[in-house]
Amino acid sequence: MNALLYALVVLIWGTTWIAITLQQQSGISASVAVFWRFFISAMVLFVFIALSRKLQKLASKDHLFCMLQACCIFGFNFVCFYYAVQYISSGLEAVIFSMAVIFNTINAKFFFAQQVSTRFYPAALLGVLGIIALFWHDVAGTTLNSNTLLGIGLCILGIYGFSLGNMISTRHQKHGLDIFTTNAYAMLYGSLLMALISWFRQDEFFPSMQFSAVSALLYLAIFGSVIGFTAYFYLVGRIGAGKAAYSTLLFPLVALLISTVWDDYHWQMNAVIGVILILCGNAIFFVKIPQLKRLNSSKNA
Repeated sequence: MNALLYALVVLIWGTTWIAITLQQQSGISASVAVFWRFFISAMVLFVFIALSRKLQKLASKDHLFCMLQACCIFGFNFVCFYYAVQYISSGLEAVIFSMAVIFNTINAKFFFAQQVSTRFYPAALLGVLGIIALFWHDVAGTTLNSNTLLGIGLCILGIYGFSLGNMISTRHQKHGLDIFTTNAYAMLYGSLLMALISWFRQDEFFPSMQFSAVSALLYLAIFGSVIGFTAYFYLVGRIGAGKAAYSTLLFPLVALLISTVWDDYHWQMNAVIGVILILCGNAIFFVKIPQLKRLNSSKNA
């Protein structure tokens, strides 16, 4: 089950970049794009849990946490990512996003006293080095100036918000709350927040009704959000936030594989080395070693 959830998250979120690119080409503002994405997602989730009679009643405190989760992972973090790509390359953004593994592990230890596995350090190091190697040309070609630093800062802020959203989802699950219900409310609150910001900014709520833009929006809302976030949060609850966040290191691989077919992407040696490092990091995290397992069992005895 864990492998299925992991693969589902990687495949879905690894393809959302196409939809996001199509959205940006339509001229839609970041806050409006996030509003429509999560408003549609929330409505789909509410219809599903209503028909399946799984809507859970939440206490006032739980609604407050859903609102906080909305700000962290269904609102401001996406705005940060949308604006960051205006100042830095998507490759550099992917490198910085790899810090989600580190943030999740540190936050899980800080908020829930979760022990850090000895496998984490070599796996995280290989994963981050792999991402850097994969996008080495973007990293090496980046000139540090005020715009670049702004883009990096926005990206880090968005990633930390993503990590805090992971922690709130962990809190929900530890309190026995249903993921579908908490996601539905959090996405609704996030969309309303984005709508309010868009209204103050006087953004156009219907900038484009082209087939490509509408298709991209529906893909992001249903696959990227309803299915993607549900599978990801289930994964967080089952294997921990640090291991679940390691899936973020595989998103660029999916994107590059698609680019190889559709955009004639040519693989360089640094990209091949990056893929090998990332896969080695995955192996350290998830491949069970019988000898180590027996050793740990004898220590605990």
